[in-house]
Amino acid sequence: MSDAKGKTIGTHSGTFHCDEALACYMLKLLPEYKNAKIVRSRDKAVLATCDIVVDVGAEFDPKSHRYDHHQREFAEFFDDEHKTTKLSSAGLIYKYFGRSIVKQLIQSTEEDVELIYQHVYDGFVEGIDAVDNGVSQYPKDCKPNYNLNTGLSARVSRLNPAWNQKNVDIDAQFAKAMAMTGEEFEDAVMRKFNIWLPARAIVESSIKDRKNVHASGEVIALKTSTVWKSHLYDLEEELRIPQLKYVLYSDDAGNWRIQCVPERAGSFISRKPLPEAWRGVRDEALSKLSGIDGCIFVHASGFIGGNKTYEGALRMANDALSPNGAEPALKKLKADGN
Repeated sequence: MSDAKGKTIGTHSGTFHCDEALACYMLKLLPEYKNAKIVRSRDKAVLATCDIVVDVGAEFDPKSHRYDHHQREFAEFFDDEHKTTKLSSAGLIYKYFGRSIVKQLIQSTEEDVELIYQHVYDGFVEGIDAVDNGVSQYPKDCKPNYNLNTGLSARVSRLNPAWNQKNVDIDAQFAKAMAMTGEEFEDAVMRKFNIWLPARAIVESSIKDRKNVHASGEVIALKTSTVWKSHLYDLEEELRIPQLKYVLYSDDAGNWRIQCVPERAGSFISRKPLPEAWRGVRDEALSKLSGIDGCIFVHASGFIGGNKTYEGALRMANDALSPNGAEPALKKLKADGN
């Protein structure tokens, strides 16, 4: 472990932003910068004495540890999958030091480090890059229905002195911004490691066992109820399997759920919704309508349903997949005049 005594991290003085606060915090997670002093200045002579400079200096050169992104010609992205979001100083430090930073936090295998490194950029760092660079989250012609000002970048911004506040120690406020961004960054990494990563093994095992659940291979049953959506899309691509339609899992009460797989992450449109005739019907009425014992409900939008037993949930999946599986319910609806 190298001695960080005497090292300095340079960034700009004045109003601060989320990206350089997080960049400085991440660097101090590394042994070589653990005890480094933060120097906030715009004086080129002062910055020239710093071991590493972020978000100031009009220079991007990893070899000399200069990580500014404000130059007209700057065009650095995280990778080829993220071509809509240029890097801010946070993204630059994460791109060039992120694997080592993650490894410091989780002390795990190279495979685990790489998975978490990639997904923490997707779920945490990219948003900071996008806000700092003014990348819209919506199409140009889309007006949001409400304003949301509780994001990390907005909260860091509020730590800056207001126009009518006097005698505020801005360096102390910047230290608060570092602590705030750092706490959320570490939480994002550790949640990926402690919660998200173990779930991946459960989902992967369930996917590999899918043919033992249903001959179609389009239904999986989770051995333990866990987060599954982000893993499912990744594993479908990695394992090169046909798109899954339904996921079965037990709930806290010991009943079973059948949930439709959305078309893509974040979508409210299911690949194959549960039959229309079942939607909004509950309990014994649903069991009678579907011909499946133990039914509890099917949501009005058809994205999820419930049954008292695994066998009942699997039967719901089987009938929902079959072109003729929901025919009894449809015939009954027609006979009742609906």
